[in-house]
Amino acid sequence: MAEKLRVAVIVGSTRNGRFGPTVAEWFVARARRRTDWEIDTIDLAAAGLPGVLGDQDEPLPPPVRLLAPRLAAADAFVIVTPEYNRSFPASLKTAIDWFYEEWQAKPVAFVSYGRESGGRHATDQLRQVFAELHAVAIRDGIALPCYWEQFAADGSWPKPTAACNAAVLTTLEQLSWWAHALRDARARRPYKFDWR
Repeated sequence: MAEKLRVAVIVGSTRNGRFGPTVAEWFVARARRRTDWEIDTIDLAAAGLPGVLGDQDEPLPPPVRLLAPRLAAADAFVIVTPEYNRSFPASLKTAIDWFYEEWQAKPVAFVSYGRESGGRHATDQLRQVFAELHAVAIRDGIALPCYWEQFAADGSWPKPTAACNAAVLTTLEQLSWWAHALRDARARRPYKFDWR
C-alpha cells in the first residue's frame, strides 16, 4: 500500500472573530473521507510566529523552528484565507516568508472566503507568491463568496446546496494528483534551487 499523502491545512487569518477555523474544519472533514491522506491542521493564530522576520544570519525563533518540520513533512498544502482589502492577511504573508525550502516542488490549493469575490483577489496574489517559492498552485480551488449566507436553518455551515460542496471534490482530486506526482518526482530527483 502506498504511503499516505501528508497534507498541511493552514488557517491564514489571526484576526479576532475570524471565520477561518469554520472553513478549515469543513474542509478537513471532507478531506478526511479520503483514506489516503494524513492531515495536519496549522492555525497561524496558535503558531505564534514572530511578526518581524529575522536576518539570514540570526538564529531562528523557537516557533519557526517548531513549525519548520511540519511544513517540510507535508506533501501538499491547503491555504485557507480570507480576503482583506483585495489581498490576503499580513499574518499569512509573514508565515510564508519565514520558510523557503519547505514549500518547494509541492502543490498548493486555496480555499478562500470573502464578500462577492469569494477571496479570489487574495488567491490570485498567493499564486504569484508561491510561484516565486517554486511551489505549484493547482488550478481549481474553492471560493466562498458571501460565505455568511451559506448557514443552514439549524446553524450548520455550509448549506447542503452550497456550491462549495461540489467544488471541494474537484480540489481534492487535483491536489491528490499533484501531490503524488511531485512526491514521486522529488524522490527520484531532489529539487534544490536557491536564489538567496
